[in-house]
Amino acid sequence: QAQLVESGGGLVQPGGSLRLSCAASGLSFSAYAMSWYRQAPGKERVYVAVETSAGGSINYLDSVKGRFTMSRDDAKSTVYLQMNSLQPDDTAVYYCNARLIGLRYYWGQGTQVTVSS
Repeated sequence: QAQLVESGGGLVQPGGSLRLSCAASGLSFSAYAMSWYRQAPGKERVYVAVETSAGGSINYLDSVKGRFTMSRDDAKSTVYLQMNSLQPDDTAVYYCNARLIGLRYYWGQGTQVTVSS
């Protein structure tokens, strides 16, 4: 069965950095468009970075442009989210998503990122 497992979340001070990882198993990773979403308390889940196709161009949430970078390693079936210059408003549960466009999608369990002094 397909599974996505996020890791790398935690508590960080404003201005700090974290790198999230999402390890995929049970799916043909290279065929899936990967994305990161986040959900803050009381808010809807929104995309942070989304591939428009598997391994294709990436759209970023405006508020994270220039600070966050998504990358993927097909050999390791892993997608990353490098987060720099973190701000309190970045506090959220971050979710990994794998999408086979038009057919199916999967979510990870989420990892908490808290930015606070």
